[in-house]
Amino acid sequence: MPVQDFLNQRAVSVVVGGSYVLPNWYDPQGKLRTFACRTTRVSPFRMIVEVPVVGKVGDRLTTYFRDFGKIEGNISDTMARSFLIELEMTRERREKLSDMLTWIQKKQQSPATVLELRKDARFVPPVPHSTLTLADGAIHPCFIIDYSVSGVAVSAAVQPPVGMPLAVGACVGRVVRLRPNGIAVKFVERQTVRDLDRLVTRAVPAAVRTEAGLPEAAMNAVMV
Repeated sequence: MPVQDFLNQRAVSVVVGGSYVLPNWYDPQGKLRTFACRTTRVSPFRMIVEVPVVGKVGDRLTTYFRDFGKIEGNISDTMARSFLIELEMTRERREKLSDMLTWIQKKQQSPATVLELRKDARFVPPVPHSTLTLADGAIHPCFIIDYSVSGVAVSAAVQPPVGMPLAVGACVGRVVRLRPNGIAVKFVERQTVRDLDRLVTRAVPAAVRTEAGLPEAAMNAVMV
């Protein structure tokens, strides 16, 4: 189904974090890669998911969401940094998903929930897409899982090793840990909550690579 048709159907706009596995994407050990993702619009039959790696129409994939559990399906349409999944499940499972969506939507619209999220040390940005700038000047799109004033967790097609200096958006740091669905980056300098979203999130350029490297001063800070 085309995305535009789905937008005209009954569905709820809910943000639920999860992960997914695409066919033919493997890590250096030969295991299928796992990427982070989050929903934007969901019905008991299909969902739009924001992702770091889009895949192709017809790809069969497995997803896992903390509120929905494991869901399998096929990509029926793609957009920039997101795709539409046709959900494969029994009628009973669809009914349970429908009830869950109603509950999640009410919870996310609750002022108490918003206040609770703001008190948490880690934040989920309104727009989860940004860029990774590596030391050689290469720029890669990435998906922000969450961030704090001291670092950020991202998911991307590339897997920089622990210790590699890079920048996420405008924040320079170093990879400190590999995660099942991405990497954890510690910033060279602590940021303020007020500036996090402005500095970390970035529009993904049309070209995924550039000749421009990190600022020399910034690179010197992480290379020592």
